[in-house]
Amino acid sequence: MFYKRLKHIKETLKKEKLDAVFLSNASNITYLSGYSNFSKDEREAYIFLGPDFGYIITDGRYSEAIKKEVPHLKLFERGGGKSTEELFKKHKSKIKSLGIEEDNLTVSEHKVIKKHFKNIKHIGFSNLRSIKDKEEVEKIKKACEIGDLAFKYILKKLKVGVSEKEIAQILKRFIEGNNAEISFPAIVAFGKNSSVPHHQTGKTILGPESSSGREGLIILLDFGVKWENYCSDMTRTVFFGEPSSKQKEIYNIVLEAQKKAIDYINSQIKLGKKIKTEDADKTARDYIIKKGYPSIPHSLGHGIGLEVHEQPYISIKSKEELKKGMVFSIEPGIYIENFGGVRIEDLYILGKDRLEQITNSSKELVII
Repeated sequence: MFYKRLKHIKETLKKEKLDAVFLSNASNITYLSGYSNFSKDEREAYIFLGPDFGYIITDGRYSEAIKKEVPHLKLFERGGGKSTEELFKKHKSKIKSLGIEEDNLTVSEHKVIKKHFKNIKHIGFSNLRSIKDKEEVEKIKKACEIGDLAFKYILKKLKVGVSEKEIAQILKRFIEGNNAEISFPAIVAFGKNSSVPHHQTGKTILGPESSSGREGLIILLDFGVKWENYCSDMTRTVFFGEPSSKQKEIYNIVLEAQKKAIDYINSQIKLGKKIKTEDADKTARDYIIKKGYPSIPHSLGHGIGLEVHEQPYISIKSKEELKKGMVFSIEPGIYIENFGGVRIEDLYILGKDRLEQITNSSKELVII
């Protein structure tokens, strides 16, 4: 599997007329090495790859593990007087053009590289992981299964007196109790807080006093699971008390907008046509606007895998195309300041004949 991924990178080098590539993104390093214990925040490892060489660069803390778990890449241990520059000097003569990750390099790293290689090509490798293999899909599906169980569980915990933070903590404990991790801190928004798409989960208490008293209280739950490094992401909006006619209308419009985007994608598959992400976004967005509500303030969806947000991006600004094997979210929403918001998000795999939904929690309007 990893040899195949490295081969793909080498083919990309040839296509882009590069002699080597220096990879620094932690998720790309995990993807190509199979080793996932490096920090995403600290610069603990790199991959340096050319047609006839392949190194994983790290320090002595990880050397033993890398020797055992990453046989397909040669270990270069930095530290103790040895630096990455030694590798650069060794291969400098045969590298006329070097590719670097344009969206994942510090200024100081760029300065060091520039000392040794004059012809540097800034290239994005974020699409490297956009098409998932069978093993990746199975891991994402498992994460989704745990997420569905977590949603069913958390509905029972939504009672008067509980806070947004407490619900987020209960979700985290449940997920960890199923031998998984959260893929990102859960967004839990009660009442008017739900009008902020990425509300910062806080101390708001669930109870009649947090609504107008004349209508149900909106509860937005956006959370994900990480299983063996692969992520899920799902949003459900439920109601504490009987929703008003406007709340019901908004909920049904969001649900229909999601369905229209799905129908558009499935129709393109059936016709054998290219599936443009901007058109999928526009289909849902235009429907919401047509119904008299504000445009979605975020993209319709995003790819998911080793990271919660990765390519493809389903956005009116995107020129990407959806292809078989991609896994992505479809998540329309309506948000009204001082009223509340509704978002419904699911994950899908683009198959040969149709979209397959892999988050399977009910989307029927739930009243608690």
